[in-house]
Amino acid sequence: MVCGGLLVAQSSPGGSAHGAESGGSSQVLDGENAEGGPRTDLGSRLVNELGASRTAGNWTAADGKPVVAVTDADAADAVSRAGARAKRVRFSMDQLKSATETLRSAPRVAGTAWMVDPKSNKVMVLGDSSVSTSDWSKMKDMAEPMADEVNMQRTTGTFTTKTNGAAPIFTNGSRCSAGFNVTNGQTGFILTAGHCGPPGTPWFQDTAGKTSIGTTVQTNFPGNDFSLVRYDNTKLSRNSVLDAGNSQQVKITNAADPTVGQEVFRSGATSGLRSGKVTGLNATVNYPEGSVSGLIQTTVCAEPGDSGGPLFVGNTALGVTSGGSGDCTKGGVTFFQPVTKAMTALGVTIPGTRIGDAGGGTADNSAIASGTQAAQDDATSLDGIMERARAFGPGLWIIAGGVVGFAISLRPRRRRYNSYYSPGW
Repeated sequence: MVCGGLLVAQSSPGGSAHGAESGGSSQVLDGENAEGGPRTDLGSRLVNELGASRTAGNWTAADGKPVVAVTDADAADAVSRAGARAKRVRFSMDQLKSATETLRSAPRVAGTAWMVDPKSNKVMVLGDSSVSTSDWSKMKDMAEPMADEVNMQRTTGTFTTKTNGAAPIFTNGSRCSAGFNVTNGQTGFILTAGHCGPPGTPWFQDTAGKTSIGTTVQTNFPGNDFSLVRYDNTKLSRNSVLDAGNSQQVKITNAADPTVGQEVFRSGATSGLRSGKVTGLNATVNYPEGSVSGLIQTTVCAEPGDSGGPLFVGNTALGVTSGGSGDCTKGGVTFFQPVTKAMTALGVTIPGTRIGDAGGGTADNSAIASGTQAAQDDATSLDGIMERARAFGPGLWIIAGGVVGFAISLRPRRRRYNSYYSPGW
């Protein structure tokens, strides 16, 4: 649904973001949970402990309670004793994954996607408007022996990674939104979508290619959908503080995996800041260019030009925009590459953290606001030291595909996102 060039915008008063020059007096919005980091998810832990033969995934209920799908009474009792809610289901995750492997072994049909939906205890198979009646009929015939485990649905729009959006940074006529600034401890990079360009792709701040940003040095697409753009312009900041508009910034401090049912936020060049729910994990999408697996499926809308932009909650990085269908007028389905998998494969992490701290945990949905300064971020990191040396450079800044912000919380001391972001985002 997106891609082609990294999102860049002209500097405005009091803003700092991916690639931004250091300086300014923007407030940094710093969010973490009461324990000082991402909260270990009870539902995910119980699924791991009980195993895939006795469980079928987990999700967060509307009241915030973790729910675990289980196949037997003993597993249900264990879940209840641990403080979560158990739901008895017919099929285990092993059985549902077997169904997805059957789908994967069949001839690939572009415009289809599937993922395990733990709430319905089924494999959801989607076919977009580009799938012919004949191909859809063949897929239904193939799924017929698994009819109790599979739910077939048609969806509007088309699953695509292509873009014709409006990010003012280009490479050979295409563009993407930047995802997150990352580092290997020595060099600064932008983590974005893999379909944005192969290794060697140069990125610029203008259509004429006069002002360089950097060069794509690693790409994984299809199969996965992530790439690494090395900063070649030494005047650009590489810290983890991103511009959130209205002279406010959000500091990314860690990366984690979301849970089904969790409310999340996405930002991109075209549609700005949007929210929605995680509806599935480990999704497979058959784009025209090839299949991508292991994706996060959400109800967050996205439009052309948003590709590669960040998915997040609080101060936690979750994913980069891969593709999907629909738009922000009618809604749709959007898929994201998990950043934990991407950063592990690439050997990078969020600036100011150590290699190996990138993820593996589950994202907390709470965030606390505080008024620290952007200069406090990465004070002892190599990237932070380099930024201070070039603190008063030119006034162009690169937005990392938009915004990292605060997530919804019910605690009185915490505020909702609309307290911090303009309604126009």
